[in-house]
Amino acid sequence: MEKALEQFLKASKVTLNTIGCVALTFMMVLTVADVILRAGGQPLIGTYEVVALLLALVIGFCFPAVSLDRGNVYMEIVLMRLSGRNRAILNTFTRMLAILLFALIAINLFSVGAEYRTSREVTATLRIPFYPVAYAVAVCCLVQCLVFVLHIIKIWRGRYE
Repeated sequence: MEKALEQFLKASKVTLNTIGCVALTFMMVLTVADVILRAGGQPLIGTYEVVALLLALVIGFCFPAVSLDRGNVYMEIVLMRLSGRNRAILNTFTRMLAILLFALIAINLFSVGAEYRTSREVTATLRIPFYPVAYAVAVCCLVQCLVFVLHIIKIWRGRYE
């Protein structure tokens, strides 16, 4: 199970990270173009809306990749003072709390996305629907939960450190 989950997450990581990086690149290009055109008196209409939606995608799509690569900041000073078993218990506890948090965020985003879809909520200027972004970030939160499940498996099999 661990190998299959890890392979799925590594494949997902590449896809999600690529989407996040493309969104970030487009966000930067759009912002620079808007600044240049604004200086010439011709700003791009709806730039703020598009950048805000892209930012949500960048954050959501890159979260699992960072966690899978363990690129987050950890409290090593506290952990190093604990025995191996207590360290595993603390790491498991924090991952379980994180699973709960991200599952609740995903549920909420699916609910909000459904409300956006039903009400046909769109951005003010370009009329871009909000619900696809909410659904996409919700799926990324569920992938993040799977990353934490993999961490817990590795912790108790002695392969996390």
